[in-house]
Amino acid sequence: MSKPLDPALAAGNRRELAAYEARHFRWHCEGGVATITLNRPERKNPLTFDSYAELRDLFRSLKCATDVHAVVLAGAGENFCSGGDVHEIIGPLIELPAPELLMFTRMTGDLVLAMRQCPQPIVAAIDGVCAGAGAILAMASDLRLGTARSKTAFLFNRVGLAGCDMGACALLPRIVGQGRASELLYTGRSLGGEEGERWGFFNRLCAPDSLLAEAHSLAAQLVAGPTFANGITKTMLHQEWSMTVEQAIEAEAQAQAICMLTQDFKRAYEAFVRKERPVFKGD
Repeated sequence: MSKPLDPALAAGNRRELAAYEARHFRWHCEGGVATITLNRPERKNPLTFDSYAELRDLFRSLKCATDVHAVVLAGAGENFCSGGDVHEIIGPLIELPAPELLMFTRMTGDLVLAMRQCPQPIVAAIDGVCAGAGAILAMASDLRLGTARSKTAFLFNRVGLAGCDMGACALLPRIVGQGRASELLYTGRSLGGEEGERWGFFNRLCAPDSLLAEAHSLAAQLVAGPTFANGITKTMLHQEWSMTVEQAIEAEAQAQAICMLTQDFKRAYEAFVRKERPVFKGD
């Protein structure tokens, strides 16, 4: 039995988020799986200044969540996300001076950092349009389920901007390879669902009417696993991009030694001896 955590230590480091009340998208949590649904289907679920900021802050808060162990990210209706709202973001940006523009681009980048740094695996359920910043949200997720009709496009050069937006030049080549990422970022063309699966952008394709259910099933499978260890896996997958092989092996040795101190590791061994399936509790 693990000892109760000192309340003074828990303060500021642990919190419950299942009952979180979102303002700019839908939030639902059940069985340790939180679902974020971008909810402007009449406009193909574009992002606004407010939704960017709330998503950033929510993903930062997930670091301390005790009741959320996986996240499903989806769009309402038949589309994932059309990117930044043309009228509520793109239009106002034209009028801003450089310091304010940098404030905006740093905020959008901070959303990607928050997604990569939160310990919970993020499963993106991608149907229909997945464009611009929507493609970035998909890219920043840990696992991506798509449909044959999904169309993913990094559209930045179509509006006179560089493809190096919100970490795209760092993250996308690691998912699909340098050459394929270069093609998508230089041309802004759409990546279809079947092509996206062949390229490794999608883990697998689903029928549109079963996409969300399969995303939740995958997330529930992750929740049933050792959540502390899964968080370590996500951390190492992110951090080892900038390590040498020698550094990565040492970092993994330290990370695995920490996991061996958990009760989950002990429970797994005891369940193996009893020839039972282990029940993990994330401690």
